[in-house]
Amino acid sequence: MKANYKFSNICGTVYQQGNILFTPDGNTLLSPVGNRVSVFDLVNNKSRTLPVENRKNIAAIALSPDGNVLVSVDEDGRALLDTQFSHDGKFIAVTHDSHVQVWRTPNHLVREFAPFVLHRTYTGHHANVSSIRWSPDSTCFITTSHDMTARLFTLDPLEGFRPKTFAGHRDAVVGAYFSANGKFIYTVSRDGAVFTWTAKDESDDTEEPRLVSSAFAHSIPRTRWGVHDRHYFNLPHTKVVCTTFHPSSNLLVVGFSSGVFGLWELPSFTNIHTLSISQEKISSVAISPTGEWLAFGARRLGQLLVWEWQSESYILKQQGHYFDMNTLAYAPDGQTIATGGDDSKLKVWSVQNGFCFVTFSEHTAPIMDITFAKHGSVLFSASLDGTVRAFDLVRYRNFRTFTSPSPVQFSSIAVDPSGEVVAAGSTDTFEVFMWSVQTGKLLDILAGHEAPVSALAFSPTGANQLASGSWDRTIRIWSIFGRSRAVEPLTLSSDVLSIAFRPDGVELGASTLDGQITFFDVRSGKQSNVIDGRKDVSGGRKADDRVAAANSSSTKAFTSLAYTADGSCVLAGGNSKYVCLYDVREGEGVLVKKFQISENLSLDGTQEFLDSRKVNDAGINIDLIDDRGNASDLEDRMDTALPGASRGAGDMSVRKHRQEARTKCVRFSPTGRAWAAASTEGLLIYSLDDSVMFDPFDLTIDLTPQAVLDILAEGEYLKALVLAFRLNEKPIIQQVYERIPRSDIRLVARQMPNVYIPALLRFTSDHLEKSPHLEFDLIWVQTVITAHGRFLRDHGGEHAPVLRAAQKALGDVEGSISRLCDENTSTLQFLIDQSVVKHGLSSDMLSNSLDD
Repeated sequence: MKANYKFSNICGTVYQQGNILFTPDGNTLLSPVGNRVSVFDLVNNKSRTLPVENRKNIAAIALSPDGNVLVSVDEDGRALLDTQFSHDGKFIAVTHDSHVQVWRTPNHLVREFAPFVLHRTYTGHHANVSSIRWSPDSTCFITTSHDMTARLFTLDPLEGFRPKTFAGHRDAVVGAYFSANGKFIYTVSRDGAVFTWTAKDESDDTEEPRLVSSAFAHSIPRTRWGVHDRHYFNLPHTKVVCTTFHPSSNLLVVGFSSGVFGLWELPSFTNIHTLSISQEKISSVAISPTGEWLAFGARRLGQLLVWEWQSESYILKQQGHYFDMNTLAYAPDGQTIATGGDDSKLKVWSVQNGFCFVTFSEHTAPIMDITFAKHGSVLFSASLDGTVRAFDLVRYRNFRTFTSPSPVQFSSIAVDPSGEVVAAGSTDTFEVFMWSVQTGKLLDILAGHEAPVSALAFSPTGANQLASGSWDRTIRIWSIFGRSRAVEPLTLSSDVLSIAFRPDGVELGASTLDGQITFFDVRSGKQSNVIDGRKDVSGGRKADDRVAAANSSSTKAFTSLAYTADGSCVLAGGNSKYVCLYDVREGEGVLVKKFQISENLSLDGTQEFLDSRKVNDAGINIDLIDDRGNASDLEDRMDTALPGASRGAGDMSVRKHRQEARTKCVRFSPTGRAWAAASTEGLLIYSLDDSVMFDPFDLTIDLTPQAVLDILAEGEYLKALVLAFRLNEKPIIQQVYERIPRSDIRLVARQMPNVYIPALLRFTSDHLEKSPHLEFDLIWVQTVITAHGRFLRDHGGEHAPVLRAAQKALGDVEGSISRLCDENTSTLQFLIDQSVVKHGLSSDMLSNSLDD
């Protein structure tokens, strides 16, 4: 099995902190997600995450006007609050405490040793600088600060020019903007005041007007600015948090601390639009280059919204889990992923575009486990609120709610292969409850465990076996539908944390608290293999750990276990930064690859060794000191702790705000091409990287790409296709595949050797998703399955990922064609109606003319 999985996307988180911005074409939105940047294509309705990582959480991002250079600055940027490219793209201005630095933009076409060159440093403010805006000609810029002023600086020294100060506000200035013609400057303060500045009338000045050259008579730096108008939003108990301005349409967008945003036209200060879009304050706002779309980010709720203000409709509305993500499950077709979290929300995500398309909020307590039925679009969830719920993913409703006779908390769930029986394990009564999905009635209560039931799994082959793992160091295999009601206990050395059946139902794997993964033969009940994974999974020292990472016991266990679709490997994750992939074929337990889910130093547990320079004189790590009192907003720095003495870094009753890098759940895609992990940063998806890997199937010295093309030119299509699969280079395979005539497809597919059938079906499925040759690919799929159906059926377990990939591709094509047909039907109906109306009018006019 291939192990070259590579990080591809983050689904569960859409926005965390920092500023959001549009690309120059206005079709794409960039959003900081932890120490990564997610890209949302608003036209094609897709999202992806850039493969680069910052050392810590990103605080500010900036994109060059040509869209080629992206600058991302993390939390170590020394009070950096804003970063702006000049309009000509030649310079970058950044805030640096109370100073402003201007750097030359690095050339993305030339690889340089030190690409950043400092142009100048500007001083004058007495507090942190909060924002920067360039003039339309990029010769000067205006800055705002917490010292309640704005200042105008020139890029290069100008004779006789002194930086101009715009004073008069009574609170910190949030933003300052130039109008498109350069005649107005607008400043917005946090208390809701908007000042309009224009050129002073020289005739009103008591001093003699200064003589300036005609070239600078109307330039921004030479203008003597004065307050022209003062406007106020007049929203009580509300502060301005973020603003942006669109110069060409003179639109000012303001986000308030109450979750309300407003749209005003300047300089007349006409309120165009006001809407409440969030329950928390709006952290960042952006406007598209055309001025049609407004984007908002709410940090506390993790919301990302794109609003079209003219039609008053949402273009994008996404929100991640408010608290930790506890569990995930792949749908049988591999096209959707469901996640459950501590916020009692159940969300369903599309693998294709990375967006959440439905959220269920019926639960009232954290969701601990979820699973899909093997057939049909039904999703089951178990929660600490004492209910197990079944959700219909066709009508998007909760159609069944299962409860126990007495209130208990459910921590695990399993559904039998037929989808008729659902079982859930409890944490307080140590029992397993079973219900009928059809009637909703309680069928049985399985007792015998002496500690909380941590995991449940039905045999995937329909052998009427239910396995339950518990903290009492046992696994019990129940024959639930037989008359004997036999129970076979399997004893382990430590508490059971997770269990998983191999897809063929012959082997059962279990992870325990001592870091071991133990495998049992289900038929004989004997232990077949054991993997000691303590050294593999352990890693990462937390800021308050008193022992080294190698000696820490908190990270030395796997809390989640998943088999690959072919049963050859096991994926395991736990309370550490590592996810391990083991090869378990023929009794082996070899570590194939170890994935590090995060390099983010803002999370606890990503460093192997702590930095002693961060320990102060009192022996306390400065990262653990609560610095919320330094926040700019009153609600952020209010101390809600109880009065009294506090020890160490703060009150021990206050919840820690520093998150840990860990994986709560891992699952493999049914197609075997990807796996997902529910981590602290969100839903991480890793997929196979086939782009640069040279992996020949059967290589000989005279097998070359040119030899394959020569055979293809001679018209020997079968031989050319076999040699292309032996060489296993995707461009060569695609060239041969597309050159085969439509009339020869059936003959070539029938004569294809069985050893290449899975590769051919896999390639055809991938080609079907990306190619416009729809009928050509469908003929290939139909012919291969018809000619080699018996071989694929006899080796169904081995080739299950390939068949699921084909099923997924066919399902996507069916959905696309059905949507297209519906749209065409509506269009044709509209044209028919228009023609009927037109003919009716013409006949009426003809009859009227005849009457006349």
